[in-house]
Amino acid sequence: MGEHNLQVTIDQDSGFCFGVVYAIDMAEEILAEDGYLYCLGDIVHNDEEVERLKAMGLRIIEHDELVNLRNEKVLIRAHGEAPETYKIALENNITLIDASCPVVLKLQNRIKTSYDNNEKILIFGKHGHAEVVGLQGQTNGDALVFQDIIELEDAELPASFTLYSQTTKSMDKFYSVKEQLLSRGYEVKANDTICRQVSNRDKDLPAFAVKFNKIVFVSGKKSSNGKVLYEVCRKHNPNTYFVSSISELNPNMFAPGDTVGIAGATSTPMWLMQQVKAELESY
Repeated sequence: MGEHNLQVTIDQDSGFCFGVVYAIDMAEEILAEDGYLYCLGDIVHNDEEVERLKAMGLRIIEHDELVNLRNEKVLIRAHGEAPETYKIALENNITLIDASCPVVLKLQNRIKTSYDNNEKILIFGKHGHAEVVGLQGQTNGDALVFQDIIELEDAELPASFTLYSQTTKSMDKFYSVKEQLLSRGYEVKANDTICRQVSNRDKDLPAFAVKFNKIVFVSGKKSSNGKVLYEVCRKHNPNTYFVSSISELNPNMFAPGDTVGIAGATSTPMWLMQQVKAELESY
C-alpha cells in the first residue's frame, strides 16, 4: 500500500443488533426450507439487505394486504406489531413467525399494563414508525405520540402521565424531554425503555469517531437509530458522511492518506460496511 491510499477501519461494534440478527436468521431458515416467506413491512430499515432477502424469496407485504392472505406463514419483524395484527392472523389461519425483539415486547407489555391501570400515556417516538405503531396499539390508539417536544406546546396534556420512549431514541433527548415536562409543572412518571445495545453505541461511538480524519456512516435513510448514531458521529467528527450505498461515495470526499472510519446503524449489515471499505480502498 502506498502512503496515498486511504487507511480504512470498520467499527466492530457497528452492525446488526440482536433483534435484527434474530429476525433475519429466522427468515433465512424458512426461506431455505419453503423457498418463500411473507414479511409484514420491511424486515429491516436497510434497502440493500431487503433486496438481498427478496432475491432469496422474501415477499414484503403491508397491513392492507395481510387481510386478504389465508393459510400462509408471515414473519413479524423485530419492530413488533399491534394486537390487531395477531387478531387478523387468527381469523385468516395465518401462522405468525414472531421475531419481535424482546426489548420491544417488554415495552409493549409495560405500556399495556399502564393503560389497563388507566394511566395517561405519552410516547416519545417517530410518528408512523413501525415500532411506535405497535406501541400505540397497546393503548387502542389513545397514547399521545410526539417526536419533538415542540409538538406539546399547544397540546391539552393531563396533569400527570407516564412517559415512554421508542427503544431506539437517544437517551439524552429522552431525559431532557422528561426534565422540560417536569419544569412545566406536570407530574411525570418516566420509564426509560431505550435499548441498552443502542445506548451503549451512543457511548462508544464518540471514541471511535475521533480516531479518524473522516467517518463514513452507513445506514438506510429510514433507520431511526441511524439518524441518532449519525448525529453522534457528526458531533464528535464534523467530517462525517452519511451514505446508504457505495453509489453515494466519490473520491472527492477524501484526501490522499486520509484515515477513514466506517460505522453503521443497528440495521446496517456488516457485508455492506465491508463493501464500502473495499470501495474506499480502491481509491
